[in-house]
Amino acid sequence: MNTTRSGRPALTRPDGTPLRVLVVDDDPDLAEVLTGALRYEGWEVRAAGDGAAALAAARELLPDAVVLDVMLPDTDGFAVLRRLHAVRPGVCVLFLTARDAVEDRIAGITAGGDDYVTKPFSLEEVVARLRGLLRRAGMARVQEEGPRLIVGDLMMDEDAREVTRAGELVELSPTEFELLRLLMRNPRRVLSKAQILDRVWSYDFGGRAHVVELYISYLRKKVDAGRDPMIHTVRGAGYVLKPVPR
Repeated sequence: MNTTRSGRPALTRPDGTPLRVLVVDDDPDLAEVLTGALRYEGWEVRAAGDGAAALAAARELLPDAVVLDVMLPDTDGFAVLRRLHAVRPGVCVLFLTARDAVEDRIAGITAGGDDYVTKPFSLEEVVARLRGLLRRAGMARVQEEGPRLIVGDLMMDEDAREVTRAGELVELSPTEFELLRLLMRNPRRVLSKAQILDRVWSYDFGGRAHVVELYISYLRKKVDAGRDPMIHTVRGAGYVLKPVPR
């Protein structure tokens, strides 16, 4: 079973892609801490400081879960939740509040919230509550150890030797497959032409840089064609595969 850097079993969306979480709080320091803790889980996280920004971010991100402060500068969290449900009906919502009154808890649940955490809270508690909500809602699964590599919306099944991007099959030659596998096993890491030649072709570097350039161009036409690019050239250093920022 795969684990997060915190040692917990890794959770992903059912299709294996990272869970998407929106953090809504007008305290930028708290939002930054929460965002960092959730990214530590391997999730894709956005932050918003008010209701209007939250709704705009939700339309773009389509989150699986929202960590939502009850008190916001332009509205309250309950009103935001009602509008969020129009954008993402099944979204899981964990309310944050500085108030511990029973009436507030009832209001949050009545508005459609799934759980409630009172400030001050521990980050471990927020993460644990979110993990539980997402699993109970069927929006997350434990990522089993297996032959799949996932970078952003690009997925490789090493056993089946299949590659998909955003769910669409990408047909690759054996050499293209091995080159992409090397890049996917080293996401965000710049690989030199010499390293690529050594690991994919088992060649000494020599004068064969053009082979790498040629196959990188082939991969780009298949993996990046018509989409935001994931394969990037770092001038004078090599190539790197990075997920598309959202």
